[in-house]
Amino acid sequence: MKYVVTGGAGFIGTNLVNELVKNGHEVHVIDNFCGGYKKSRINHKATYHDVNLSNHSNFDKIVNILTKSDTVFHMACIARVQPSIIDPVGYEINNSISSAIILKACVDSKVRRLVYSSSSSVYGNNTNLPLKESFGVNPLSPYGAQKFYGEVLCKTYHEVYGLETVSLRYFNVYGEHQSHDSAYALVIGIFMNQKENNKFLTVRGNGEQRRDFTYVGDVVNANILASSSTAVGGGDVINIGNGENRSINQIARCIGGKIDYIEPVLEPFETLADINEAKRKLGWIPTMNVEDWIKSQI
Repeated sequence: MKYVVTGGAGFIGTNLVNELVKNGHEVHVIDNFCGGYKKSRINHKATYHDVNLSNHSNFDKIVNILTKSDTVFHMACIARVQPSIIDPVGYEINNSISSAIILKACVDSKVRRLVYSSSSSVYGNNTNLPLKESFGVNPLSPYGAQKFYGEVLCKTYHEVYGLETVSLRYFNVYGEHQSHDSAYALVIGIFMNQKENNKFLTVRGNGEQRRDFTYVGDVVNANILASSSTAVGGGDVINIGNGENRSINQIARCIGGKIDYIEPVLEPFETLADINEAKRKLGWIPTMNVEDWIKSQI
């Protein structure tokens, strides 16, 4: 089977590409390497296309890459909440325009299904936990708003053009190939890098904010299941989380080292996913405990 992964040189995309290749599929990656070229993330059994998805002049090239593909996994985006607040227009061009272009390219190349990587950031600071897909959205950042707009586009393209789509809302993904020292690094990657370099672990606010941490291998499995499940495809939205959460202080203590508490930023205080829809529609359940993974890495 032929699959295309946009953003396949990124953190989650790399793990998905590796799994698809391992399963014997033909895999094509579309990536502009805006996050930097990392040799450790390149799978030499996949085909890489250095293409900017947000540039409409590349449309015909994208359609050609997608031709005869069964599923497109749309993971390409500039990630993280805080940088999107600093550069909202740059994020809008990269994230929203690229989603519109890849969806139309899927229609023109007759791709069966697109699986879209969304985010729990669409919920904003909703205190009614656990978070269910039926809850209203209230993004606190341009990034969260762009991710929600991607979901709206997916639903629209299914209704208007008949393209099968499903959006997966990820909750705080961690694991192999995560960034440790970039502007887009997640807290576990940041802490592990600080620990390795004998630095203080920098915790925003009082550290009691809680997150639903989700292992990247489980996210990869959810994407593969979403590409084949007959229970989805009509613009569905599904939470992909662990179904339990931890405080930032708990994560810091698990990694170990001295803590430096610094100024807080605008962010939800707590996230926690209701994952019943993922279990019911995808047959998916999380398999990894965050403390066990951290201990295995240390």
